[in-house]
Amino acid sequence: MAWRRDEIWFDADVAWFREGSGGQSPALALQAPAFLGLAADALQPVEIPNGLAASRQRRAELRRRRNVRRTRAAALVIAPAAMLPLAGQRLGIGPAAGGSLRDDPPSLVRDVTLVGSGIAEAPIPRPAGRTAGGTAGGASASKATRGQKALPGGARSPKIHWRRATSRGLPYAGSLTAGTRLPIEGPDWVTWSPIEDRVPNEPHRLYGHERTIRTIVSAIAAYSAANPGAPRVVVGDISFRGGGPMELHRSHQNGLDVDLYYPRLDRRLRAPRTTSQIDRELAQDLLDRFVAAGAQTVFVGYSTGLRGPAKVVIPYPNHEDHMHVRFPPPRG
Repeated sequence: MAWRRDEIWFDADVAWFREGSGGQSPALALQAPAFLGLAADALQPVEIPNGLAASRQRRAELRRRRNVRRTRAAALVIAPAAMLPLAGQRLGIGPAAGGSLRDDPPSLVRDVTLVGSGIAEAPIPRPAGRTAGGTAGGASASKATRGQKALPGGARSPKIHWRRATSRGLPYAGSLTAGTRLPIEGPDWVTWSPIEDRVPNEPHRLYGHERTIRTIVSAIAAYSAANPGAPRVVVGDISFRGGGPMELHRSHQNGLDVDLYYPRLDRRLRAPRTTSQIDRELAQDLLDRFVAAGAQTVFVGYSTGLRGPAKVVIPYPNHEDHMHVRFPPPRG
């Protein structure tokens, strides 16, 4: 055999990229009996990694990790309304067994998806003449306003323009139509603005269902009559004129909630700053009267020491300066 131009001769037999025996990966095997003076067993078959198989394994592992993260995230997405009662039972706080929170706590988040569709109609007031101020109203309105003392300074007691209201939905997802407005000041009450921390409250924050306003006026009048030396009751937010979301609150949306600030030992007409300023005897009497008037739920602070029926009076966070009274939807 003669050498020809542009040819290169090797003194080795090379098997290029042949499949190794019994292996699944391609191999490069060199057979060099005299390759650079090395022994025949000096060079072993070199395993070349299978990149496609390794890539598939990496993608499978990433999918497995994503599925684990999604499962954990789904397990954590639980409504606070469902978690709070369970946590209370585990910790031994809140309502007793069988007295779980009905509807919602007052601090439930607003982005709930459960929206009530029922409509609660107020009973039509029965004509019973006119009040002293000439405003048409029912018999219960006359009883609630009859015999009330005049405002400090001799001012006349404010008129309440009663309207037939409609409460829709839930306290934390509802609305109010044709609500009645509580006057910013009365012979037995003043109103407090939680936005400005002052007396009085803004009138547009004092709308409620007709029955709610009647109960507030009559219960406070009875409390004032039983405690002649007590200061007037400080009333907080009720609802907007049309209901709906209200800043600083998760409920107060359909005219069935009202905040009542605890009476103070120093008789000042403002929200107490600490529980040591609360006149607990007067606060308990005020609470008892609203429970007797038909309140569905009353949220109070844990450290206030106020007590009541286990399924009605419920200790709840952020209620150390006021009680949150909720009335049941009226039946048509």
